Amino acid sequence: MPLGLRRKKNKSRESSNLVENEEVGGHAAGSSVKSTVNGAGLPPPPANLRPKLVFHTQLAHGSPTGRIEGFTNVKELYGKIADTFNLSPPEILFCTLNTHKIDMEKLLGGQIGLEDFIFAHIKGIKKEVEVFKSEEALGLTITDNGAGYAFIKRIKEGSVVDNVKVISVGDHIECINGKNIVGTRHYEVARMLKELPKEQKFTLKLVEPMKAFEMLEPRSKGAKPASDNKLGTGRGTLRLRSKGPATVEEMPTEFEEKAVKKVDDLLESYMGIRDTELAATMVEVGRDKKNPDEFAMALDEALGDFAFPDEFVFDVWGAIGDAKQGRL
Repeated sequence: MPLGLRRKKNKSRESSNLVENEEVGGHAAGSSVKSTVNGAGLPPPPANLRPKLVFHTQLAHGSPTGRIEGFTNVKELYGKIADTFNLSPPEILFCTLNTHKIDMEKLLGGQIGLEDFIFAHIKGIKKEVEVFKSEEALGLTITDNGAGYAFIKRIKEGSVVDNVKVISVGDHIECINGKNIVGTRHYEVARMLKELPKEQKFTLKLVEPMKAFEMLEPRSKGAKPASDNKLGTGRGTLRLRSKGPATVEEMPTEFEEKAVKKVDDLLESYMGIRDTELAATMVEVGRDKKNPDEFAMALDEALGDFAFPDEFVFDVWGAIGDAKQGRL
């Protein structure tokens, strides 16, 4: 089927979970994150068949150290963390790996290094901001936490939003012009912001992550992607799946790392989002495809809800090919 004609679809706490008097400074050895999604229609495995792996966790603003195990996807992970610290799962905005700081290059997605330490960032101050859209592009890059919260991953220097100093990287976008968008995927949030009329004001309701006193510092624009930001440096990874069992896997290859980074860059360029989970899925789908049409149909089957533009699909196909040939 030609690419241009392909179809598009549109609370109690267990005391044994806490480790008494264990200090962790936020610099544990491990890896940053690579994210993937599995489209197989398999139900979550029973608890006794899940990988028997134990991870250490803290609340990013400060807490005792907890131990968690027996999860197979991000929502279950948030539930385990919430149980450990006597929280409600919706209080968790996102998690970072091996740092308590709001570091957008260390976000937890669908894959965790076996030695990674998990820091949970919970809801802090709520704020309402009025913004005048003086340009078509606001200068925001949006991502989400895999459990219904879209938040700001990057702010472009000199952009419309950069001039609104109360808006920060890591802020969860709760409402746009009074419309609650909790549960809306990041690409839809990016589209809604892009479609706001120029030369008019709009309001955002935001929730910033709770910060410890020593974390209060000048606003960050968000880390820029770097070629040496590895997707994993530990001995192996636990791969979380939206459907199907979690599995322990080898570290990503050089091809996977380069291809995922390039596809993630293309997602930001075309759609205003960054999502290594989505990028890794696209690389996995395109790994064995022989031509762009075959790749496009496979994308529609695996990720039909996104309705990617044809030009974007061509560019992703080219990026995967370049990575295979070592041209990235």
